[in-house]
Amino acid sequence: MYDIFLSFRGLDTHKKFPDHLYKSLKREEFQTFRDDDNIEKGENIKYKLQKPIWNSRMSIIVLSKNYANSTACRPV
Repeated sequence: MYDIFLSFRGLDTHKKFPDHLYKSLKREEFQTFRDDDNIEKGENIKYKLQKPIWNSRMSIIVLSKNYANSTACRPV
């Protein structure tokens, strides 16, 4: 389904490096899933992301200072 699953979190990276990387991958015609493309605030991201993660050939995870502060990283 996807060549690459691109994962990042936080305002410290949004519209910076991950955005440039995403545009470059798309320009080179890689089917790229960006984990903030189709997720509404408050949705259960586990179920929303599980299929794209498993159906991607590779993942690129961009870690940032506030990556682990995401609500997705907190226990329920």
